[in-house]
Amino acid sequence: MKNATSIECNIGDNTIKFEAGFLAQQAHGSVTIQLGDTVLFSAVTTGSPREGIDFFPMQVEYREKFYAAGRFPGGFFKREARPSEKEILTARLTDRPIRPLFPEGFMNELQINNTVLSVDGENDPDILSINAASAALTISEIPFFGPLGAVRIARVAGEFIINPTNTQLEESDLDLVYTGTHKLPIMIEGSAKEISEEDIVAGMKLAHESVVKLINAQLELRKALGLKEKEMPAQESSESEFLQKARELAADKFSDAMTIVDKHERQDTVNAIRDTLKEEMLAVFPDMENKEFKTAAHDIEVEVVRKLVLEKGTRIGGRGMHELREIDAQIGILPRTHGSAVFTRGETQALGVVTLGTGRDSQRIDAVSGGPDDKKFLLHYNFPPYSVGECGRLGSTSRREIGHGNLAERSILQVMPDDYPYAVRIVSEVMGSNGSSSMASACVGSLALMDAGVPIKKPVAGISVGLFSDENKSQLITDILGMEDHCGDMDFKVVGTRDGITGFQVDLKVGGLEWDLMEEAFAKAKEARVKILDKMDATISKPRAELSEYAPRFETLKIPVDKIGFLIGPGGKNIKRLTETYSVEIDIEDDGSVSIFSNNAANLKSVKEEVEMITAEAEIGKLYHGKVTGVKDFGAFVEILPGKDGLVHISELADYRVNAVEDICKMGDPMWVKCLDVDSNGKIRLSRRAAMKEKDDETKEE
Repeated sequence: MKNATSIECNIGDNTIKFEAGFLAQQAHGSVTIQLGDTVLFSAVTTGSPREGIDFFPMQVEYREKFYAAGRFPGGFFKREARPSEKEILTARLTDRPIRPLFPEGFMNELQINNTVLSVDGENDPDILSINAASAALTISEIPFFGPLGAVRIARVAGEFIINPTNTQLEESDLDLVYTGTHKLPIMIEGSAKEISEEDIVAGMKLAHESVVKLINAQLELRKALGLKEKEMPAQESSESEFLQKARELAADKFSDAMTIVDKHERQDTVNAIRDTLKEEMLAVFPDMENKEFKTAAHDIEVEVVRKLVLEKGTRIGGRGMHELREIDAQIGILPRTHGSAVFTRGETQALGVVTLGTGRDSQRIDAVSGGPDDKKFLLHYNFPPYSVGECGRLGSTSRREIGHGNLAERSILQVMPDDYPYAVRIVSEVMGSNGSSSMASACVGSLALMDAGVPIKKPVAGISVGLFSDENKSQLITDILGMEDHCGDMDFKVVGTRDGITGFQVDLKVGGLEWDLMEEAFAKAKEARVKILDKMDATISKPRAELSEYAPRFETLKIPVDKIGFLIGPGGKNIKRLTETYSVEIDIEDDGSVSIFSNNAANLKSVKEEVEMITAEAEIGKLYHGKVTGVKDFGAFVEILPGKDGLVHISELADYRVNAVEDICKMGDPMWVKCLDVDSNGKIRLSRRAAMKEKDDETKEE
């Protein structure tokens, strides 16, 4: 763009270009980023803290404009509306690595608006979204401990590829999104086809080299714009008098309460301590506001949980650092579903239900940025308020639910059978939650698929590893509770089989994770994953041999491509007749593959026979039981296949001289005939005389 300041950065075999100083000059920071012909714009703005707010109100929005691909939006309304699943997932992908890099106590309103302006269909904008947001924050005066950089890593034929195209990604056994600061990783997310922990770490280290280049390019952009080096506010470590008093009055009580194993009993005890503490605090600070008390009480609870782990080596409930909660798995619990299971780990419980459908049940995707046009495998995750013992509004699916479902979905997808004819939907209903319900969803989804008889390659299981750290010590913990997730520094989710990883998502609340801790976390996750798979195997170790009696059956046929139109019929007449007469669903692919789905075995057989007849070609030497469709002086026309007839010459009607065709047959009569020949024009020559002789010979043999 003219009048813009730009910096280019070579990443792998491509060039990424940052531009600023031209668009959206009233925003506090705005950047355009380009890879290939894919262009994304990011603008960041900030405001004053809202009164009474006690959290960091950062909002990340990501939108793909249809004009970016030279298209109109689909549907009745020709305007972009609510965000798609892809847009929500990319917004979350952008949010998670950026959020930890703001000063503690920063409560200002902050909004990041990322918009895709141009797409080439090969370079996914999601990686650009992270880099552009970081660059926009870097050139702004908003306090931000960045920049950070992000790349995607694929592996094709054993070779790592940095920022692969969509075409390359289809051939890859790894899809790793890596985000890091100048020194350390801060987020990874993706899926893999049973890749080892060592190979994923190797990919991460290669990715980090490119991340450093992206970070340096963002710093160069700020300098090129004539901006001085950003001065960050000093981190204030002073604590309030309210926190000091709360520690004095209740730290030991909270510490004792955290040893209680049962979640609800522990919560009741903590709530009672809070009530007593509030009365005692008001006696000392009569002018104390409720917000000040809530902050002090929250901070002391977090402090207690962290000290228990780091100083006393004790977790909530008294578990060992890498001890798993009690696990239970059950299958086949719902009578009319195609597959069902319940997976319980401690107080986290998920109900998984599988439904099998036809190709028409696939999820159509109207994606601007490229990729597949539909999805035949879906996993939907629901997190109702009763799962945590609360009342709440049941509205539209939350971004969190979409994100958690996607993690479980892409983790199980790696073990789905190749070219499976069914559309498959798993619904994970979270019935109870106390940490890592997304990992429970991966486990229950695997169990429910095996219960449904879906021939998955191997079962998968997932677990989350947490982290507590200070300036002196770091401690990993396995199978984290909700409170440990809230108080800790990391949520390290890994899903896989016994032989390798299929899905992962690592989020940090600190500014990076040391490489040795990264490798150790992968190792602890593998140890736990194998133990969970042992528990699952005790319930069901391989898919059932038969599908549920309520699941649709299918037959797949292959017909000549030039017969597709004939099978469909004029205006879909043939297909409509078959589907309505036999209550079946028929899917026809462009390559001539015909899939027939039915809940009735007899109907399925009948439709298969009709399709074969409709698309069959006459075979020389074969007998056909046809119907007379025309009578002429020189012979009779007989339909031997639907819409396909041949001529029985008068000389071939009998083994004696026939004076008139009407002496042998009339319109509509059934007739056995034998195919004598099919010429180059497709004309069929038939013989009743030869068919009668063959029939007589068969009778004599019998």
